[in-house]
Amino acid sequence: MAVVSKIRRQGGAAVMTIPPALLKLMHVEVGAQVSLSVAEGELIARPIHSQRKRYSLAELLQGVDAMAELNAETEWAREGTPVGREIS
Repeated sequence: MAVVSKIRRQGGAAVMTIPPALLKLMHVEVGAQVSLSVAEGELIARPIHSQRKRYSLAELLQGVDAMAELNAETEWAREGTPVGREIS
């Protein structure tokens, strides 16, 4: 599939639009990162598919006991009435 796109200036950068059909063919969405290179005078755009780290429930809950203990130890600082010019 060949598409014609015009290069324009936006601020100090040269910008060209990529039609949604090409994005779909590349399996990328707006905001995705692409690697740009030039080979034999042709611009090549390759999507960078970064793997988002998926956490297990155990990993997400790691440290929750220590945080509960810390909250219990500092509860005195969150309770009580103002003693000076604090905003209540």
